[in-house]
Amino acid sequence: MPLCILAAGKTTVLAAAAFTLSWTHSVEKTRWEEDWRITPAGLQIVEARVKGSGAGMEPPEDAVLRDGWWTYVPKIPPRPSLTLAASGATGAGWSVCGGGSCVTVGEESSDPVVLRACDG
Repeated sequence: MPLCILAAGKTTVLAAAAFTLSWTHSVEKTRWEEDWRITPAGLQIVEARVKGSGAGMEPPEDAVLRDGWWTYVPKIPPRPSLTLAASGATGAGWSVCGGGSCVTVGEESSDPVVLRACDG
């Protein structure tokens, strides 16, 4: 099932059953990455990684430091969609990579970006 990315009034499709969402924290300038898969139940997070810590963004107690990244599995259920802010004030947007392609969204101030499984 492909991923639909609704941003800036258009839909982009990534032909992938899994994707990585990544961004740089706007204040701490720390890199974050999350691996997701598309399932019949919705978008399911598989793993999260953060390249450091800072105010209000400490990794959970069960995180493991591996190659400079705090790695952990968030304990959240599948969700029908993800909504990402697009303030344009962070200096960079969100990167969504899957199936050998990457898309950057949310660099400019606009409506929120929505990620969801494409309808069959």
